[in-house]
Amino acid sequence: MEKVTVIGAGSWGTALGALLAEKGHEVVIWARESEVAGSITRDHENKLFLPRVLLPYGLRGSGGIEEALEGAEVIVSAVPTQGLQDIMGRAMPFISNDTPVISATKGIELGTLRRPSEILSEVLGTPERLAVLSGPTFAREVSRKLPSAVVAASSSEATAKKFQSLFSVKHFRVYTNSDMIGVEFGGALKNVIAIATGISDGLQLGHNARAALITRGLAEITRLGVKLGAETKTFSGLSGMGDLVLTATGPMSRNYSVGMAIGSGSTLEEITAKTNSVAEGVKTAEAVTALAAKHSVEMPIANAVCAVLAGETPPEEAVYELMTRDLKVE
Repeated sequence: MEKVTVIGAGSWGTALGALLAEKGHEVVIWARESEVAGSITRDHENKLFLPRVLLPYGLRGSGGIEEALEGAEVIVSAVPTQGLQDIMGRAMPFISNDTPVISATKGIELGTLRRPSEILSEVLGTPERLAVLSGPTFAREVSRKLPSAVVAASSSEATAKKFQSLFSVKHFRVYTNSDMIGVEFGGALKNVIAIATGISDGLQLGHNARAALITRGLAEITRLGVKLGAETKTFSGLSGMGDLVLTATGPMSRNYSVGMAIGSGSTLEEITAKTNSVAEGVKTAEAVTALAAKHSVEMPIANAVCAVLAGETPPEEAVYELMTRDLKVE
């Protein structure tokens, strides 16, 4: 059994921490909010981000990064992408040079256009000790021990296998993969397409439209990922098609829900004011359009989502523009 520190006490970080604690590991979750750290330790519940889920009694919350990382043998990074550089920079002095780190974050950093593993590699160094965890998972279903399957990807086979062993239980199956780029792009970009399918459903455009967005969305994700060094086959796997189908159709998806609300007439500001959870796809849409432009990759759905979120294009007009683009071969 190992001492594991989870950095980030959102719903996903909490679910992963609970899974590891139930396996018998000593797990501490660092939370930015002191009330979250307190409720995890005292009430065995993350009332802000994963309410009504009983957490293992051995799971402990902490509001201090140094305290949380003391003696850590494994680190799980579950911090939202846009805050990752800052928080991991603060954590770095308390992390040993050989401690394995796995990223459970999905997104692309604004401005720098870096993937989470790129941020972690630059902050921590020694990229061979890094891995990424991704796949079609809702935190609440994992916490209920419903069957799930994910991918642990790393440039180091030994690191990937370590995390495969660490996380695998009878209801949480972990595969390994060497394509970190593809796994991260699949996990990040599917959130943007999920906003698009939510908008479509909010506009009541039907199942045909949703299926078309998922299919053509996967083509966009693959196009950009391969351009930047990913393997095509990765996008037909759990971290690609699997995660996209779940996030673009499941009512528990924050990104799908944001799109649904926008398609139903709400503004992004109104939606943001009502939620504690971060819909990573909102920021990722802006980042991915910049990344696609930088590398001359055509991504019409992502561009349309970005324009709608920015208030530049009404949802109905964005649909019309997508449907009347120049005709071409699939």
